[in-house]
Amino acid sequence: MKKIIASLIVGLLVLTGCGGSDDSADADDKLEKITVAASATPHAEILEEVKEDLKEAGYELEVKVFDDYILPNTVVDDGEIDANFFQHEPYLISFNEDNGTDLVAVANIHIEPLGIYAKDNEKTNSDFSVADVKEGAVITIPNDPSNEYRALLLLQEKGIIKIKDSNNLKSTVVDIVENPKNVEIKEVEAAGIPATLPDVDYAVINGNYALTNKVEDKLIVAETKDSKGALKYANILAVKKGNEDSAKTKALIKALQTEKVKTFIEETFGDLVIPAFD
Repeated sequence: MKKIIASLIVGLLVLTGCGGSDDSADADDKLEKITVAASATPHAEILEEVKEDLKEAGYELEVKVFDDYILPNTVVDDGEIDANFFQHEPYLISFNEDNGTDLVAVANIHIEPLGIYAKDNEKTNSDFSVADVKEGAVITIPNDPSNEYRALLLLQEKGIIKIKDSNNLKSTVVDIVENPKNVEIKEVEAAGIPATLPDVDYAVINGNYALTNKVEDKLIVAETKDSKGALKYANILAVKKGNEDSAKTKALIKALQTEKVKTFIEETFGDLVIPAFD
């Protein structure tokens, strides 16, 4: 008899446990899925931080990591993915023009400041200027149009060079009109610039590439939130035109533009990633 009672109790416990799991599964099934295409660092990391907040709002966030700058836009334009988070608006506008896509920016999330780095540097120096640069110094900068313009602006802010038109987003090295220290500027693909550090005097590097290549300790000075170049190039959340006011888009924006996310960015990435919202 005791064995029968014990078996009944075990059976009830198993059924109760299964019932609890089913309830949890049912709750998850009721969540509406939001998919976002993102770069690994820092974008996907920031998105991971808001998963629970979105769950409380009734959404399951699925982050799909991409390592290129083309597919994240095409999958959103095709409707395969709801939004992307990896680019700044000037790049998005250029991509739309070149590829016939119809994507729009809906929120500024963060800035990845360009910085001036040096292989032997041991501390940041906000007062860094042309006076610290030796004659004929070699500097590598990104060769893509938007980041080359930003790099030139940063070098100009420090008095190292002067370009013809500070408002020309397509400025390149041929637009340099003053170069008091006769520095040699080499244009390099942005992702490859950290690898040039051992062989040059200075390198202008994007914050995300500094993080992934672990050279953040070589930073001398970076764009600030108020820098002309940085303001134009805040990293954005983008969606297909027509979805700007969808419930999913509004939920994403609300989750990403919070004090919690701002604190996470500041504490996790320091000067290499700056919140772009108040």
